[in-house]
Amino acid sequence: MYLYTDFDQQLINERVAQFRDQTERYLAGKLTEDEYRPLRLQNGLYVQRYAPMLRIAVPYGLMNSKQLRKVADLAKEYDRGYAHISTRQNIQFNWPALENVPDMLAELATVQMHAIQTSGNCIRNTTTDQYAGVVAGEIADPRPTCELIRQWSTFHPEFAFLPRKFKIAVSALEEIDRAATAFHDIGVYIVRNEAGEMGYKIKVGGGLGRTPVIGSFIREFLPREDLIAYLEAVLRVYNLHGRRDNKYKARIKILVKALTPAVFAEKVEAEFAHTVKTLKIDADTLAKMDENFTPFDYQDYADEDFTELFAQYPKFKQWFNINTNAHKVKGYRIVTISLKRAGIAPGDVSTEEMNLIAELADKYTFGELRTTHEQNIALVDVPQKNLFELWQILDQHNLARAHIGFLTDIICCPGGDFCSLANAKSIPISEAISRRFDDLDTIYNLGKLDLNISGCMNACGHHHVGNIGILGVDKKGAEFYQITLGGNADHDASIGDILGPSFAAEVVPDIVEEILNTYLDLRQEGEEFIDTYRRVGIQPFKERAYA
Repeated sequence: MYLYTDFDQQLINERVAQFRDQTERYLAGKLTEDEYRPLRLQNGLYVQRYAPMLRIAVPYGLMNSKQLRKVADLAKEYDRGYAHISTRQNIQFNWPALENVPDMLAELATVQMHAIQTSGNCIRNTTTDQYAGVVAGEIADPRPTCELIRQWSTFHPEFAFLPRKFKIAVSALEEIDRAATAFHDIGVYIVRNEAGEMGYKIKVGGGLGRTPVIGSFIREFLPREDLIAYLEAVLRVYNLHGRRDNKYKARIKILVKALTPAVFAEKVEAEFAHTVKTLKIDADTLAKMDENFTPFDYQDYADEDFTELFAQYPKFKQWFNINTNAHKVKGYRIVTISLKRAGIAPGDVSTEEMNLIAELADKYTFGELRTTHEQNIALVDVPQKNLFELWQILDQHNLARAHIGFLTDIICCPGGDFCSLANAKSIPISEAISRRFDDLDTIYNLGKLDLNISGCMNACGHHHVGNIGILGVDKKGAEFYQITLGGNADHDASIGDILGPSFAAEVVPDIVEEILNTYLDLRQEGEEFIDTYRRVGIQPFKERAYA
């Protein structure tokens, strides 16, 4: 992984000192709320319903065990003993006291972590596949590209006060997209040209929120050394032409739609003609980026035969088949740890659990872990010979539920329980659905299925791209829930269709069950929910839900 240079560390230390001074001046009444707001936002600090929320950057979801232990310590000392994994692979604290935030940031700086640009009208944390660098089939490891983007975008003076926030994702697999790349302001797709040279295909104008849009391709091939020059050109066009008169129309997706992708591409190419002369990345820099992610010294292990263990421990077999993924190196396996448990908000992880996962990362991997945009944690370099032992430990600590990618692996925002923007609570809805469909055989029969919940139109729970999406809405002060069907965040991206009028909270599990029963009645052999929905359309589901 990328490790800070002395320059990086000095930069972070100075930023902590600067923010400490700004916070002390605000608390002393020397800065107004309006003056302090952009300062706190660009240091990851929100004012929520009951307490501030601090969002910690986890660049492209990659952490080491030392960093996770530090987060665990901070959760215990300054919060309520837990942290939350966000859908941008970041980590959030929901209960810090404002006066303690500078101390928290100072502690984070000791393990090369920060909260810079995790909020505000700036370029946010770049995301990618949580299995980056270890999964078979990658055109190239996307992490060097992500790190290049991170270094370019951090503290970029021209893009510190954009019309609105700006998100970039990188995809390196042709068959699957685990980063919802099509729904980002810029989607960077790693490709190779006919000569075999690595480069990028660029998509712009994607996004969720009030106006969900699938991005449009504007460049079929961009040489690797020109990536930053091209991204700079895109940002310049957006910064120049993005609307600042209406925050609901300030995202790049609105601009691309208004201009058309073709005209937007022309404007980008005009800027690119200038930036390419000065921002071309030299070969030495690209080589150094690659060196930061040199593969670990993997042992020459054979693939394990689990036939006997599977027969003796059916739960282990389920977990292996569902919560682990093939590794590109023989004898290893990728393990996803589920943070979706009944009685616990999706993505929440306690101090004790974080310390345990850090210990497991040290014992069974190379001391690294990944946060996922589905709000889970992955250990990506586990020797197959250790899988049974690892599963036993996870099972003892309620971290081995075998449902990754199934109905109850729910993506869910904090909602009205925490967020001041929310129209409705989302965590209780997630809880009610999880309890209704607690039986694993039931969810296995349903097949792979994404269910996403957001507490408002900002769509932090990605409800638009859930096969089943649930959105909290306000009806004259009462909490209701709108349901969408047919969303998908993969390469064949689609935005969910609204089922009809919203439902009261207490009937949402019943409606979800009716939708699923309709699917079971209509599906053909081998069809997953999204396939059946695309074949039959929304009408059969609507008729049953509102009968």
